[in-house]
Amino acid sequence: MMKNEASRIRPRPKPRKNPMRWIIILLLILVYAWALAGVPFTGFKETAGQIMKAIIAGIFSPDWDFVYLPEGEDLLRGLLDTLAISVLGTVISAVLCIPFAFWSARNMSGHRAISGAGKMMLSFIRTFPEIIMALLFIKAVGPGSFAGVLALGLHSIGMLGKLYADEVENIDYGPSEALLASGATRMQQLWFAILPQVIPGFLNYTLYRFEINVRSATILGVIGAGGIGTPLIFALSTRNWPRVGIILLGIIVMITIIDLISGYIRKKLV
Repeated sequence: MMKNEASRIRPRPKPRKNPMRWIIILLLILVYAWALAGVPFTGFKETAGQIMKAIIAGIFSPDWDFVYLPEGEDLLRGLLDTLAISVLGTVISAVLCIPFAFWSARNMSGHRAISGAGKMMLSFIRTFPEIIMALLFIKAVGPGSFAGVLALGLHSIGMLGKLYADEVENIDYGPSEALLASGATRMQQLWFAILPQVIPGFLNYTLYRFEINVRSATILGVIGAGGIGTPLIFALSTRNWPRVGIILLGIIVMITIIDLISGYIRKKLV
């Protein structure tokens, strides 16, 4: 018995060394070294330390009067404008990317070339950053919040469409096949078998994208696409450091609250 048991116990095979992994790591190191070598670095300006000290001092002694100004633009209006741009841009992209998601999903297309064309379209859309799209829309519709909404909405289609397509490709075919066996139409299969499976994932990805869009909307205001970035760039240009401090604090508080609420909702959805 002892011999039989000993014969059954075999030593675990040693893991094979994968040279391809080290080749990939070496290539990544070379790419990073090449990229850093091409960055021109001439040193910090003489006023860099003074500006950093002024910004930090502005954060600790902010301009509280700028929180609300009855006669014009203030912090609350800027944050509300940023939030509105993020919400509208996310809603537009979440609705418009649904057809792209089903077009790009391999299991929803009759041929691989059809889904491949959808994936290429989504890749083309998300190639352009939000800032580039905002600059294009500023030239088309003028500066303001509308340009920021269009830029966020169009760019997010490419990002959300890819995530939606991955969610559609991971559905369970059991409910759809059961409806098909009972004589249901294709639209009924979509409505009662596919959508109930993908909607929680769609909402999860939409909330995650909304968090990103809030951060992006603050940057788009710097180039004139509305939001809190516009008064921030004005305060920086005039070296109004207390106003810069209150704007930065407002952005931190708003993004932190949105992240907490969005994270709580996403935990409930999963």
